[in-house]
Amino acid sequence: MLQDMRVATLVIDDDGLIVAANDAVQALLGSSRDELVGHDAHDLLHRDDHGHPVPRTRCRLRKALLTASTEHGDAEWFARKDGTVLRSSWLVTPYMLGAEAAGALVLLYGPQQESPLQGDAAVPAPLTELDRLALLAETTTQLTSTLDVRDALHRLAALTVPRLADWAVIDLVTERGEVRRALVMERKDDVLVERHDLQGPMPPVPEESPMPLSRALRGASSSLATPGTYQGPPDSGIAVEQRRLFTTTGMHSAAIAPIRGLRDVLGALTLGRSQRPDAFTAADLPLLEDVTRRAGLALDNARLYERQRKVAETMQRHLLPQLPTVPGVTMRARYVPAPDASSVGGDWYDAFALADGAHALAIGDVVGHDLDAAAGMAQVRNMLRAFAWSQAQAAPSDVVTQLDEAIRHIVEASMATMVLGRLVLGDDALWRLHWTNAGHPPPLLVHRDGQARYLTDAHGLLLGTGVTRVRPDAVTVLPPQSTLLLYTDGLVESPHRSIDHGLDRLRRYAASLARRPLDSFCDALLEEVRPDDNDDDVALLVLRTPALQEEG
Repeated sequence: MLQDMRVATLVIDDDGLIVAANDAVQALLGSSRDELVGHDAHDLLHRDDHGHPVPRTRCRLRKALLTASTEHGDAEWFARKDGTVLRSSWLVTPYMLGAEAAGALVLLYGPQQESPLQGDAAVPAPLTELDRLALLAETTTQLTSTLDVRDALHRLAALTVPRLADWAVIDLVTERGEVRRALVMERKDDVLVERHDLQGPMPPVPEESPMPLSRALRGASSSLATPGTYQGPPDSGIAVEQRRLFTTTGMHSAAIAPIRGLRDVLGALTLGRSQRPDAFTAADLPLLEDVTRRAGLALDNARLYERQRKVAETMQRHLLPQLPTVPGVTMRARYVPAPDASSVGGDWYDAFALADGAHALAIGDVVGHDLDAAAGMAQVRNMLRAFAWSQAQAAPSDVVTQLDEAIRHIVEASMATMVLGRLVLGDDALWRLHWTNAGHPPPLLVHRDGQARYLTDAHGLLLGTGVTRVRPDAVTVLPPQSTLLLYTDGLVESPHRSIDHGLDRLRRYAASLARRPLDSFCDALLEEVRPDDNDDDVALLVLRTPALQEEG
């Protein structure tokens, strides 16, 4: 059936692996069937307009697969065997592989056709009024759907090249009033290429210069430029940089427009033509100004979001503790915010020395992943520290019981889960973990030989329920060179998989990494185990005991 379809078609299973491909796909991508089948379709093929892999969390095609829905995308990029990228639209729709096995059909079709070649360069047909309206609508949709400044700049370049020009140059004014050439993109062999050599800091904006870019960066109206515009004696450092830009790029015509935000001038967009023989005219400027007006609103929003994100990240850094030094024991921690939150949340970890020489270890999760959850998390963590320090020799269950009582009457957090442990070195030179678990995923103990087991004892109710029950304690010996992993549920939970699937996946991967250095161990777990469709933050606290002979 696939071979009867003229459009390039892939069949993928519910894990995203390619199980079949027709001849049209092989011709389009230049890969044989053996080079396609068995590989992850997203990892192998999906790229951004610079040829870089698309993050899984931003892949609409993969999301459609996970939700078993029919979706399509316009003019995205896919990798070919020869290393180039192909611009193509796609359609994905559910497809049954058998009586029970689900999957999807992926169709790649309709890359934008261009006009016949003129010399070595393809010249796009002039835009009709309908094309202009479509461009403005797409600009609004594309730029308002991201809150990442750099992503917005790349989208703006991809919208204008090659549709309007062969080059897109974006200069931004920073919050300190300095100018930076943030992005230079060229169309080269039908692929967008970023020119890092032309990017970087720019000279200050002169106050009186009549040159087009200087005027645009001061907020003046758009204007046209040619190499001749900058051939006379330069009136500023920016004029020198513009002369270099025209010389290096070979642009024979350019249109320059300011990018205005709600209150300030954010920068300027320069569109240049080097391959296309037709020059920009004054008739092109209204469309360019409409594009930059929409770009300005989107960049304003993205900058505001980034400022808020930096505040949130600063807050998070202050909320999360520095790990103590435990002689002989290696300890590492990681925190990854929820993808769609403000970079803070209710997941937390802690480790600190106790008055009796033992060390407390804690991992927890306050309901939510926003600023309110972060505030509740800080209260819970600080109260736990106070209770644990004042009752240094108390069982972990007694400390958590007292914390549970305080949460119901003092702390603003509604509910929380946590594991609290005491790390103690015994007379036999072996480390022991005494712990209690308040509704949290169980700790994972990984032996150096690759055996791994969950510590499922001492499991009790989560905090904040109002139910009073005796909390259990447990103790286990941590073998020499073993790894103890405390984590939050964002590492193993997925809307489309059972928690047992996530726990089994974590156990298998952790076992395979038993001899990795702890930094590599943590990073590999986050990369390989954390679900792609995860919308929760993740905290990890990992320690490794020394070899027995090191205890001497």
